[in-house]
Amino acid sequence: MKNTILYSLVYFLFIGNILAQQTPAPKQTNDYSIEGATAHLGNGQIIENSLIMFSKGKISFVGSANTRIARTGTVIKAKGKHVYPGFIAANSSLGLAEIDAVRATKDYDEVGSMLPHIRTIIAYNTESKIIETMRPNGVLMAQVTPRGGSISGTSSVVQFDAWNWEDASIKTDDAIHLNWPSNFSRGRWWLGEDPALKPNKNYVKNITKIKEYFFKAKRYLNSKKTNKNLPYEALKNVFKGTQKVFIHVNGKNRITDAINLFHELTIKNIVIVGGAEAEKVAPLLKSNNIPVVIERAHRLPSSEDEDYDLPFRSAKTLTDAGLLVGLGMNGSMERMSTRNLPFYAGTYAAYGLTKEQALQLITLNNAKILGIDKFTGSLEVGKDATLFISEGDALDMRGNILLNAFIQGRKLSLETHQTKLWKRYTNKYKN
Repeated sequence: MKNTILYSLVYFLFIGNILAQQTPAPKQTNDYSIEGATAHLGNGQIIENSLIMFSKGKISFVGSANTRIARTGTVIKAKGKHVYPGFIAANSSLGLAEIDAVRATKDYDEVGSMLPHIRTIIAYNTESKIIETMRPNGVLMAQVTPRGGSISGTSSVVQFDAWNWEDASIKTDDAIHLNWPSNFSRGRWWLGEDPALKPNKNYVKNITKIKEYFFKAKRYLNSKKTNKNLPYEALKNVFKGTQKVFIHVNGKNRITDAINLFHELTIKNIVIVGGAEAEKVAPLLKSNNIPVVIERAHRLPSSEDEDYDLPFRSAKTLTDAGLLVGLGMNGSMERMSTRNLPFYAGTYAAYGLTKEQALQLITLNNAKILGIDKFTGSLEVGKDATLFISEGDALDMRGNILLNAFIQGRKLSLETHQTKLWKRYTNKYKN
């Protein structure tokens, strides 16, 4: 019996080491200088033949390689290569689920409807094998976001090189997430109901529930409390204006309804997520200084009378309207597909945006929307040295070949179970 237990422990320890996430890199002790690369700063600017230096996790110099300044630490000769700030995925459920077909591995949705006090950060799994596969494409940070219910819970922003959620977190509890009711519904065909799309009779009723919930929370917070109500307590910073509300909503009428409700609630720090038809209410969004986190372009138009390529032009249209636009994830296989984030941005570049504008969707724009732009999102002196060197254009899958990557100055391994399999079978067919 004792031997059986011992063998089992050894087996699980061995298997655990095989399946576990790679050991996080230690803090930066050696300085780095990247010389000769084309630097895409993430703020719309480019420096040809650049020099980027960083020390103790922070960028210490950004400029021309022709500048007469002593290079510090290890010098990486990167002539002909490209340097980018680490890509940031907004509205992602990375680390909250591992295998879609295995219910026990999914932890992004809690039981209940109004759950502002549910914190995704404590459910975030740094050992996720999916997270490991983000880094070779330059996706180094993400907003970990809950799903389901009316108020899903609270998101946090993490970086992808950590032992645990405490180490991973770079901004905890950045926003509350609200799923706006649909004004159309389908019958449940499995119960014999008509599955055709029709107006939702409960639309106004559902909005009223949200409105009453926020007003009750506001009254509670302004009262002398005898018993603590955790969900209402979780909305305290929303009413103070220090925490954002991300409203997941599509359709011009629903977007307008959402803005009007939160205006009535005197909550101004909001973000529209999804935002189909946001271009139709762009002046309203602009006047209220409301950013939009759009989805990937590879989707159908929201109505039958729209241009077939409208989703592909949405980033250009909203940017031209003067809105702050970021790029997030949603839909089927969103966690696995997050590795394609740079290529989704590249698609928007093919439909009107310049390459540097498209890059901003997943760097500085997302950083501004998530409230982390003071220390990341672009290559600037004083910001975190979270960046990577690519063989070519990182928004093109043919050029997105990473040579080096760093998170807060720590040099990452770009090896994953996928790269190992790729090398294994590449060698097989070479022989």
